[in-house]
Amino acid sequence: MKAAEIRSKFLEFFASKGHQIVSSSSLIPHNDPTLLFTNAGMNQFKDVFLGFDKRPYSRATTSQKCVRAGGKHNDLENVGYTARHHTFFEMLGNFSFGDYFKRDAILYAWEFLTSPEWLGIPKEKLMVTVYATDDEAFDIWNKEVGVPADKIVRIGDNKGAPYASDNFWQMGDTGPCGPCTEIFYDHGDHIAGGPPGSPDEDGDRFIEIWNNVFMQFNRDESGTLHPLPKPSVDTGMGLERISAVMQKVHANYEIDLFQHLLAAAQKATGAADADSPSLRVIADHIRSCAFLIADGALPSNDGRGYVLRRIIRRAVRHGYKLGQKGYFFHKLVAPLAEVMGDAYPELRQKQAHIEDALRQEEEVFGKTLENGMTLLDTVLGGGRHVLDGEVAFKLHDTYGFPIDLTADVCRERNVTVDIAVFEQMLEAQRQQSKAAGSFKMSAGLAYEGDASCFHGYELTSREAKVIALYKGNEPVKELAAGDEGVVVLDHTPFYAESGGQVGDRGEIFTVGGVGALFDVLDTQKIKADVFGHQGKLARGSLKVGDDVTATIDLHARRNTERNHSATHLLHAALREVLGKHVEQKGSLVNAERTRFDFSHPKAVTAEEISKLEAVVNHVIMQNYAVDVASMSYDDAIKAGAMALFGEKYGDEVRVLKMGDFSTELCGGTHVHRTGDIGFFKIVAEGGVAAGVRRVEAMTGEGALSFVQGLDSELKTATGVAGAQAGELVSKLERLQAELKAAQKEVTALKGQMAFSQLDNLIGVGMRTINGVKCIGSNVEGVDAGTLREMSDKLMDRLESGIALLAATSDGKVSLIARVSKDLTGKVKAGELVNVAAQVVGGKGGGRPDMAQAGGTDTSKVAEALKAAATWLEGKL
Repeated sequence: MKAAEIRSKFLEFFASKGHQIVSSSSLIPHNDPTLLFTNAGMNQFKDVFLGFDKRPYSRATTSQKCVRAGGKHNDLENVGYTARHHTFFEMLGNFSFGDYFKRDAILYAWEFLTSPEWLGIPKEKLMVTVYATDDEAFDIWNKEVGVPADKIVRIGDNKGAPYASDNFWQMGDTGPCGPCTEIFYDHGDHIAGGPPGSPDEDGDRFIEIWNNVFMQFNRDESGTLHPLPKPSVDTGMGLERISAVMQKVHANYEIDLFQHLLAAAQKATGAADADSPSLRVIADHIRSCAFLIADGALPSNDGRGYVLRRIIRRAVRHGYKLGQKGYFFHKLVAPLAEVMGDAYPELRQKQAHIEDALRQEEEVFGKTLENGMTLLDTVLGGGRHVLDGEVAFKLHDTYGFPIDLTADVCRERNVTVDIAVFEQMLEAQRQQSKAAGSFKMSAGLAYEGDASCFHGYELTSREAKVIALYKGNEPVKELAAGDEGVVVLDHTPFYAESGGQVGDRGEIFTVGGVGALFDVLDTQKIKADVFGHQGKLARGSLKVGDDVTATIDLHARRNTERNHSATHLLHAALREVLGKHVEQKGSLVNAERTRFDFSHPKAVTAEEISKLEAVVNHVIMQNYAVDVASMSYDDAIKAGAMALFGEKYGDEVRVLKMGDFSTELCGGTHVHRTGDIGFFKIVAEGGVAAGVRRVEAMTGEGALSFVQGLDSELKTATGVAGAQAGELVSKLERLQAELKAAQKEVTALKGQMAFSQLDNLIGVGMRTINGVKCIGSNVEGVDAGTLREMSDKLMDRLESGIALLAATSDGKVSLIARVSKDLTGKVKAGELVNVAAQVVGGKGGGRPDMAQAGGTDTSKVAEALKAAATWLEGKL
């Protein structure tokens, strides 16, 4: 029975028992910062179990995607070397939210596993465990199901504390908890291992395939268990484990899902050994990586992105170990989609995006892996048992080789890493960087008064009272003319910076006579509901208690609103043009422009930018109403509003809707209709981090001014090129062709001049060191390409010898070292070129017979050649 059939049968069985089939939730757990990844079937029902959420059903069943590769639940290091550890797995689950309890849960599990209508597993192949004091579960198994007492094992507190047991589940130190009952499958006495609870329980003979968790208590801070008013059930069965049972194999990697991926991995890597653990690592890792990227993750240097990057690089390293030095990992997405795409269509829908993200990471890591492995192989070649922490840190700091990969390689060779020294050096580096980048910041303002009431959605001017004043960081009763400070009002129309939108500027003034005038340059939140108006008192004096009028800079506010509303349209357009994988990673909206960061694995093309502009401007011209509504967070999400991951939202949220094109949660200020934006123009696009792109755009008058500037520049360029209107491109192409032809002639002439120096190099420039012909010379008037051609011709004429040539061009030094094949046992070209490169401030590398390097200090070329000659004398 194939895994896909088992998955379908499981869901079908529990649907027949009145369970609602619920789709797998994302591997990225939204609105749950306590979880790195979704790691269990119950994650998406956590708030239901806690009583914070109510579903229209009291029974549910799922096939949940899970990843355990970071944080508390981390199986990464065991993957590939055991029969059942995975970074990605599917958890088949059934859940009762205060509906049925122990009896039904146990009977359902037994019926599905043993009934000929469903899986039909022989009953004698199964045994169960219960919590030591759970007589109710024991009796159900023994008296109702008919499991013999000698096949029911009571497991007590075997983890060193009360209720700390393999058969007692708890969500945390406090909260819902309860006993478990587990079902084990006996693979047979030909496999080593004893039953659960025995000294040999860690063997592979008896394998847990089903776990029923009975949440019947709430544990308080004192450790006391209180019965829950509505006991619930959370059960789980690993699809991979039960597939191994049904397909009569022992290891999960032998099931149909993995056999297809293992064959694809062997083909992609060219591995000779089909049983290599490295193939199992690769087959496992493509699943976690592909599903994580499909759910919105991208490789990065922190958080979830770092774990994803770590898994990718571990897979690539195992390919390298199998002899595959090229890019292969991304090629496994298609085979994965073939076997899992029916159950998870997002694999097919986002296949190109997943492949692009993986290929990009492979390219980034390729050189790092080659350099790091070369150094590691050299260091470990002496048969050592401990790798110095200094070497591990050098690999990390100089070569970018992650410490976890270093530990991985060492573990395979029975070498331990001196992690303590590594951590000391890493911490020293952190402190040094922190000291270098630190600067003195003034302390935050201490404020304990009343809140500010914000009226900026409706008003641009508002009467108010001054309730606090600050000069610097100190509270004062009065500001005098010329003082810089912060004004706190009881009512304000000024928007305080939040959600990417900058704070308003404007004026605060008193009425009557020559009143006080405070120029507001920025508005920031002192607390969540207290607005600080930062600026300078231009005239008069301002006191706590003064009645004032607060008026925003309306022109700046309107421009900011245009840009902010356009940002929402841009976000929706990016998802439409580039794909649903696009997620906001940051934004900045002010009166001049909008800056929007988003997840995308490659540069946005000119054609895509044109499409984005066309989509946004089309929506602008439709002049949709911009509707704002307040509702609960859950209702907003159900209504299709897009929430930004990582943002904190209260119970009540503000939903901004522009026609049927964009619906997002947002607390900023916006235009009333999309037509108010006027005109939208993208002015810049670029990368800001791995997998993160940035688009900058302008709207309204700013966009018009930008386009007019481009038009003026185009007309000027047309005149300078001597072209007619509409012929500038063809004119420039002709000029460029002429320039290339001239440059080619110059290069050829330089080459002829350089090659004329060959006789001189062999004659005057050559010396003999212990019978070996050696040439070290600075060649004038050539570039790096010509220098390499010269070295080819020089070695042809030398036949046997060593040459180091240098050239300077555009303030840079080029070096090339050549060693004839018969001499590479004595001298490596890479070592020779690096001796010279260090003198001129550079580094390089290459093959034993040829290596290149660059440098920046052109004044030390002669010194570099001399250092290389001295080094050669010691080698030959």
